Amino acid sequence: MKAFFALAATLAATPLAWSAQPLLTPQELQPLLQQPQVRVIDIRDPKSYELSHIAGAVNAPYGKWRGPATNPGELPDQDKLVKLVQSLGLTPQTHAVVISNGVDATDFGAMARVYWTLKSLGLKELSVANGGMMAWEAAGAPTTQAAVKITPSNYAPTFDAQWLATRSEVRQHLDLSNAALVDSRPDAFYQGKTRAPAAKLSGTLPGAQQLDFNQWFEPGTSRFVNADKARQIASRIQREDGKDTVAFCNTGHWAATDWFGLSEVAGLPNVKLYAGSMVDWTQSKDVPQMANQPTRAESLAYDAQQWWKRTFK
Repeated sequence: MKAFFALAATLAATPLAWSAQPLLTPQELQPLLQQPQVRVIDIRDPKSYELSHIAGAVNAPYGKWRGPATNPGELPDQDKLVKLVQSLGLTPQTHAVVISNGVDATDFGAMARVYWTLKSLGLKELSVANGGMMAWEAAGAPTTQAAVKITPSNYAPTFDAQWLATRSEVRQHLDLSNAALVDSRPDAFYQGKTRAPAAKLSGTLPGAQQLDFNQWFEPGTSRFVNADKARQIASRIQREDGKDTVAFCNTGHWAATDWFGLSEVAGLPNVKLYAGSMVDWTQSKDVPQMANQPTRAESLAYDAQQWWKRTFK
């Protein structure tokens, strides 16, 4: 394995006109680290990063890319995002590679959400390290504990809403029936049997199609499927040509995986992420349109159960 990485690094010694792939294996990522425009963004917690990371990787914990506890799916303020991008030394020429732990499918959603944010901020060369640090270390690839110093950039991006769906846009899609709404959550959420703590109601959007985010991974692993398999999964969504597809979940985390699979790997056009998702939708002052809602008795029983857990467990 070490001989393979040494050969790959040698082959990468000459400049390459690299068009970034959305998914990189450890074997594909290793030689790219020789290129000065490649920047690995490690979104794990600081302690995990300090214990072991890829040489040259910069730490930007996932929480920095998220909104407040009342609605984690909200985007941070534009000023905060610009300062974060600048602190990482990113520019439009940077090939940013996002990596996390790689422990499970939910962890992949963090990488996908950061990838989506960076794309919306104007970066065009983007990748996710498939399998995260678990795959990197399992491949015998080198790590370090050395501190990394980054020269901040002066890149001041503006947010491109091309891949974002807002609450008002989703409401319009419902009124006009002109988009494929994709619920990325597992059955219990989709069927209204449970909900996120910050959501006020259970259920899903009317007419939503379910595409559980767990389907995008090789069985028993946290490795994302290849493009052929991704296109098969994407074909399950019924959508009319030219119309938007909007992925949503509870807080725009699991849905980021659906967005990534549909847009970046399967290559479907006009795929958007409802960043605030069902937490944002159910916090609306107006009564939100919902489907798969439980009865009032079921809702009261659920609320009582959750109160009991918070109080006595």
